[in-house]
Amino acid sequence: MCKSNWTVLVSKSTIGCMSLNSDVIVIGAGIGGLATALRLAHAGLSVRVLERHATPGGKIRTVPSSAGPVDAGPTVLTMKHVFDQLFADVGEQLSDHVTLHPLPTLARHYWRDGTCLDLMPDISQSIANITQALGDDAARDYARFAKLSERLFKAFDAPMMQAATPSMATLTAKVLSRTGLIKDMTPHMSLDRALSRHFKDPRLAQLFGRYATYVGGSPKGSPAILSLIAHAEAAGVWRVEGGFHTLPRAIEALATRRGASFLYGTDVQDVKKEGADFVVNTQYETFTANQIVFNGDPRALQTGALGADLKSAVAQKSVEPRSLSAAVLSFAARATGPSLAHHTVFFGDTPNAEFDALHEGRLPTDATLYVCAEDQGCIHPNTTEERFEIILNAPAGLTQTVQEKHACLTYILQRLRQFGLTFDPIPKADALTMPADFDQMFPASQGALYGRSPAGMTAAFKRPTARTRVPGLYLTGGGAHPGAGVPMATLSARHAVAAIMADRTSQSKLVPTDTPGGTSTGSAMTAPKPSPSSAL
Repeated sequence: MCKSNWTVLVSKSTIGCMSLNSDVIVIGAGIGGLATALRLAHAGLSVRVLERHATPGGKIRTVPSSAGPVDAGPTVLTMKHVFDQLFADVGEQLSDHVTLHPLPTLARHYWRDGTCLDLMPDISQSIANITQALGDDAARDYARFAKLSERLFKAFDAPMMQAATPSMATLTAKVLSRTGLIKDMTPHMSLDRALSRHFKDPRLAQLFGRYATYVGGSPKGSPAILSLIAHAEAAGVWRVEGGFHTLPRAIEALATRRGASFLYGTDVQDVKKEGADFVVNTQYETFTANQIVFNGDPRALQTGALGADLKSAVAQKSVEPRSLSAAVLSFAARATGPSLAHHTVFFGDTPNAEFDALHEGRLPTDATLYVCAEDQGCIHPNTTEERFEIILNAPAGLTQTVQEKHACLTYILQRLRQFGLTFDPIPKADALTMPADFDQMFPASQGALYGRSPAGMTAAFKRPTARTRVPGLYLTGGGAHPGAGVPMATLSARHAVAAIMADRTSQSKLVPTDTPGGTSTGSAMTAPKPSPSSAL
């Protein structure tokens, strides 16, 4: 039987004995919220995660198919060291919980003129492939660009991605200390313009311009410094055995073993600040906590979707303008046509035509399509049907009728048929997730999958950081610094936990003890931990 300060909580997926009070409540079980919960629980805090959906992962989601669960969210895993560090920081090894396989081909690329180009983890092999497909000049351009991308990544990793609060002053000092870095950055130049200078062959400019979409932007509006994304991918891409969704499930399982509790099917209605604590109201129960971590789109706070008390947490400029959305088709079928790698890209006929349409708020009609053949490279692939995820860039805020959704599906299938790729059976419209569907799944997001747009030269400094304007409220996830993408969202958890622990230590020093003239020295930083490794 539950004690008097416990309650029986019934949700769509959870029935159990739960304490109403926590040190920290995490709202949202996306990858940022999961990593935050794991780190905090490892540090000895009582942590409860409230998630409106039935499973962990947030945008790392699956849909059912005849061949089993098919991924319907992120599929490209880079920067493996971020996940190695997360598990190491809690005294574990990533390989004991998740099996990752390095892909022999980073991505395969097709153009309608018949060109096929594979980029490889070995840069010399990529150069050889480009030489064969596009010629010697294109290969030399790529070799120079690859070195540039590596220099940019190494220069800005520490002052931007690894820094909890990046500053223009720190970045300026970094730039001034490195001869030639300003030239590498090509400041005040868009990615599209910079790539047109790097590559004489427009196909390579089109290929690397697509990397802006990794963070929800257009190459025409994104800063040239996003060239560094190319190095993050060139350093290695991994396939997650069992599907991408096994990664968040592994983090959730480890956080649970560390003492975190997870409540699914639990939708937060509003959050009120009462003194130094927060009161979190859900459709089932009311919870209180000293600190709150929000793992959702920060626009939900700014628009008041979680109540008036949190509306001032972030500035409007930190959530506007919005990033791209997508039309995502996830299904199982037998494919016929060109050879597919795990990641395959079919380019539009006219470079940047799709981004003009997206800028105008329309679905593109000359689009680049990404195809993830999820069972490629599996040791025991399905012998009859394979699982596929196909992504078409789409504008955020797009609404559509049933007829328009069918038209989008028809376009995707017809476009791939032009490359010779067909599927049997043909997927139905119910396998297609549109921007309006994403807006329903992730409230107040307008379907934008990457939070704030990366458009503008100073966009990286406008994303909200872990600490908000509301004391005790913190952010994690792809909508917060350092930005969109699974590795970045995972890094954001480290920043959030560092801020939480520092603030708890600071507050504990102000609490009087029973000893006259003394101060309380007990805090989560000094509490016993399950292992001697750092909580950060």
